[in-house]
Amino acid sequence: MFRTLGGGDLTTNRTKVTHPHVVTEMCEEGGRLYANALRAGRILRTDVEAAPCLMEFALLHPDPDDPDWLRPIPPAVALAQRLNPIENEITERRRVSVELSDAFAPFMALSAQNAMTSDSITVLEGSERINAALNLATAQCQTEMLTIQPSGHRPERSLIQGLERDRPLIERGVRIRTLYPHTARYNPERLAYAGQLSDGKVEHRTIDGLVERLIVCDETVAFIPTRDDQKIALELRHPGLVCYLIKVFEFMWDRAVPLSAGAPYETAPDGITEIQHSIAKLLVEGHVDEAIARRLGMNVRTCRAHIAKLAHALGSGSRAQLGYLIAQSGILEREGAAE
Repeated sequence: MFRTLGGGDLTTNRTKVTHPHVVTEMCEEGGRLYANALRAGRILRTDVEAAPCLMEFALLHPDPDDPDWLRPIPPAVALAQRLNPIENEITERRRVSVELSDAFAPFMALSAQNAMTSDSITVLEGSERINAALNLATAQCQTEMLTIQPSGHRPERSLIQGLERDRPLIERGVRIRTLYPHTARYNPERLAYAGQLSDGKVEHRTIDGLVERLIVCDETVAFIPTRDDQKIALELRHPGLVCYLIKVFEFMWDRAVPLSAGAPYETAPDGITEIQHSIAKLLVEGHVDEAIARRLGMNVRTCRAHIAKLAHALGSGSRAQLGYLIAQSGILEREGAAE
């Protein structure tokens, strides 16, 4: 079934079921007879009974001098008769399309603004796409890059990739500030990495526990992970979100200790180290061993070893008793007194 621009059906010959067709697809018999009529100037009415479409499509008309004969309509006239309504319909459709464009024009600018807002948060799935976005952002970074690396252990390959990405930034004079957990001070690979980037515009500090990774370039774009396996990340370009993350970074930076300073895990008079103090605080808050280890940038085995030492220092015989003794010992008040 063929349809016109307006949705209607093109004229179809249905007189004989044996060869129904539209005018744009002349049947073989009809085409032959119409050609013969044009050559001879007329054709017998009985000869066109096999192709009634010629009459239906007004390609033939009765001979005024002899009713037994039919005369052909010139092709140019027949074509014009069929093109005229189509061209009129096209003209009308164009007029309607212009009116529609004019009606929606005021809303196009608003739609563009919304598109910009939605583009301010991009989901990056897969390591390849995440690294590509990071490489592009760092390549375009001109002023400062802020990073938070909560894990104290990174594969050598990852560190090498980091060096390759950071060196061009230093050569361009970009300032780099990085936050690590205190445990990074005891990681030889991490210390070697920091040593190779020791420059006036490169600063490394450690802090007592970090939540998640963060990278901010030039106060315009930030990257944060959405899953623990680091396989999905968000690229944030919304000014409000980026500004908020920078404030979070600055809050932690002011409370962090330069990597070049002495070890922050000095033993207090009560025999409890700073790292054990941090673990005690997280235990009281209800965090499990795995979450505590992740927050402090250490493996679970090391975390549990510190918990065991903390329990021994407080004389605890069980995990439940440990929480009670931490609350009763007053060790968590040390932070408030220091402030």
